Amino acid sequence: MAFTLPGFELTRFVRETLAEDLGVGLEGGGKDVTSESVIPADARFSGVMDSRDAVVVVGLPLAEAFFRHLDSNVEIEALVSDGDAVTPGTDLMRMRGNARALLTAERSALNIVQHLSGIATMTRDYVAAMRVGSATCTLLDTRKTLPGLRVLEKYATRMGGAQNHRMGLWDAAMIKDNHVAVAGSVGEAVRRAAEAGVKPIICEVDRLDQIEPALAAGAHHILLDNMAPETLTQAVAMIAGRAATEASGGINLDTIAAKAASGVDYCSVGRLTQSAPAADVGLDFTPL
Repeated sequence: MAFTLPGFELTRFVRETLAEDLGVGLEGGGKDVTSESVIPADARFSGVMDSRDAVVVVGLPLAEAFFRHLDSNVEIEALVSDGDAVTPGTDLMRMRGNARALLTAERSALNIVQHLSGIATMTRDYVAAMRVGSATCTLLDTRKTLPGLRVLEKYATRMGGAQNHRMGLWDAAMIKDNHVAVAGSVGEAVRRAAEAGVKPIICEVDRLDQIEPALAAGAHHILLDNMAPETLTQAVAMIAGRAATEASGGINLDTIAAKAASGVDYCSVGRLTQSAPAADVGLDFTPL
């Protein structure tokens, strides 16, 4: 089955990524000078991609697409699926095909698997830590993504067990402190969004006295910014189910359990996509 995500064009992504690596359009570019000078055109390789760490694997269909783009006859066997948690030393994918093509695609294929698997693995760790505080709180990602990779990075957080927050500026209103500063107050900012017919309306508050004006004006979701667990508990009691509640800011692996235990519906963590280290995934080739 083809790999599809709303808003993501796999063929274009593969083409543009490889073009960047090959220097297409640049003087002297458009080729892999190392492989073309060292590897005979008809040489063939077999290869195995494996994980050197315990990770949640993400990106194998993308890796396959890179190899197939340069060798339409490549033989590929995926040994695990996206979202699978694997132990160190697990083989992820086997392949057999044209040596030049496989070497040219290798770095792009590994980069995306390492990056997305790193995000999914960190996400899994946050979900596990959060569950210590609450079995019902849901982990959310944020818009702190690398330009051009948002759809893929948010896919990776889902594979790690999180739920996506809004995808962008278009699918929900999020009223933050700078919007409030221009509008004059929390209540006025929410009122304007409600009158414009925007749904849902997420409103960030950093004080308890901002909650009632936000709710009265029509907020559907209250983002409780940089609040201590005790203050979050107070906020949840004040809101009393009238809107969804989200803890955000200052959340890490050491603090997420206490934040979740406050009773909030969601905890959002920007570092899932902003700071996840790449997974240690390798690829070894053998001449045929």
